Amino acid sequence: MPQSEMILQAAFWSALTIALYVGGKELYRRFPRWWTSPLLVAPLVLILAALALHETYGEYIRGTHWLVALLAPVTVSFAVPIYEQRSLIRRHWPLLVLGMLAGSAASIASSWALSNLLGLDDATRLSLLPRSLSTPFAMTVSGDIGGIPALTAVFVVITGLLGAVMGEGLINFLPLRSSVARGALLGMGAHGAGTAKAYQIDGEIGTIAGLVMVLVGMLNVLAAPLLVHVLR
Repeated sequence: MPQSEMILQAAFWSALTIALYVGGKELYRRFPRWWTSPLLVAPLVLILAALALHETYGEYIRGTHWLVALLAPVTVSFAVPIYEQRSLIRRHWPLLVLGMLAGSAASIASSWALSNLLGLDDATRLSLLPRSLSTPFAMTVSGDIGGIPALTAVFVVITGLLGAVMGEGLINFLPLRSSVARGALLGMGAHGAGTAKAYQIDGEIGTIAGLVMVLVGMLNVLAAPLLVHVLR
């Protein structure tokens, strides 16, 4: 493919991805429903566009790899909310640690059981394991344990959407009274999408959900080498 055509292709897919996400956010602001979430709308339209133009995923990712590269500085920026909420961590660290360990174990165990039940191959199984982490952390862990980071990103989006949709109902159904418990449920179970939903419910719940999301991501990145040893 000529270089000029590659540049045009990259510009097209990058612009389309950004435009769909921005447009999806505006749509969700006007009509806040789970099916109008930009995390759902943008990927679906991109898939339809790729099919209509007979483009492959490889051609798409070549044009948008710079967007994926931005996940690295995003990961570093996660240190900010941890510093800002250090007093909250000091007050509730036993509960936060216990919740993160239990949530991470439940997520990995359920992913492993589901992948075995469905007969998934090893690469897909490993890509599914970090599904309950936010995208930057999930892709890092996926690559470390032998999964496919791009496939993991898809599982993360699906988990986040389902978690955000079900999470609000769960915190009303379960006997969760404190903001810490409610925020931890959404932050652990649905990462970024859950945190956004938590902020819609209450500011303090959203703060805790975001904090748990970051801490769980860091915990799993640090634990990835141990996970690789266990899986092997």
